Amino acid sequence: MSIQKNLVIDLTALSAFLVVFEPRWTGIAIHEWLALALAGMLVVHILMHWRWVAQVTKRFVGQLRGGVRLNYVVNALTFAAYVAVMLSGTMISKSVLTMFGIQGTHDMAWRALHNLSANAALALTALHFALHWKWVVYALTQLVTVPFKHVLASKTVAAQPIRKEK
Repeated sequence: MSIQKNLVIDLTALSAFLVVFEPRWTGIAIHEWLALALAGMLVVHILMHWRWVAQVTKRFVGQLRGGVRLNYVVNALTFAAYVAVMLSGTMISKSVLTMFGIQGTHDMAWRALHNLSANAALALTALHFALHWKWVVYALTQLVTVPFKHVLASKTVAAQPIRKEK
């Protein structure tokens, strides 16, 4: 997959997460349905990077640079937080489950787990984003410059002074 497509998917997922994080912005129904869409985007994100996950998992105990190991641990914790927030969100659902004739629970333990895991997911997503900051900058540069490469190249040629031959 191209860098540009990867970046668009990742930034869309990040934006959706930030909107979903605060249900008062959207209301419960949109919060729950958008969270389901976000779960799908996270599956796509993981599948896009599955080769890396598999390779690092195999080498985790052996020879592995510290930065890669840290990234893997942060990713694993982020995944666990997202699973917990999705599971607990499903358990306390007021909109999605009722579409299927199922009543969500009103158990405060599930709500507490949902809030705790959502906050953990936010912090870990921020850390994940920070660990990938150089790639984000590079990808944004590619997203902006690649479509205009021919324009930039022509301006560079046009900007050079014309030399008179002797």
